[in-house]
Amino acid sequence: MDNSHKKDDNNEFKFKKLHEDEQYKMPLWYLKSRHGIYYALGVLEVLLAFRFIFKLLGANPISGFVIFLYSITNIFIAPFSGIFESFTTNGLSVQSVFEPASLIAMLIYGIIAWGVIKLIKINLLKDNYAK
Repeated sequence: MDNSHKKDDNNEFKFKKLHEDEQYKMPLWYLKSRHGIYYALGVLEVLLAFRFIFKLLGANPISGFVIFLYSITNIFIAPFSGIFESFTTNGLSVQSVFEPASLIAMLIYGIIAWGVIKLIKINLLKDNYAK
């Protein structure tokens, strides 16, 4: 029984080692561009998530930070604003808005970033930089 456990650990080590070696075969420019794209995507996703949450919770639209956030994210939401209608609920003191355009934008921008990185990797593999 000890032998089979040892064999599994050995296979796990080989898999980890193979996976790590794959990353080192990639050129530095590819790794930096991949990290840069994912960093930009992360910043955009956080801004869009804040916008979605603030609209959903009925944040004060005349607050300075909310105005700043909405003005920055408007350009990224604009292509998706007409796909689904926003749902509005009026409360006693706040107006809550469920904005599907924010969620769609987050999904689409994530897919675009993933696709760009995959296209760069395909081009890289085509040029025989890595296997």
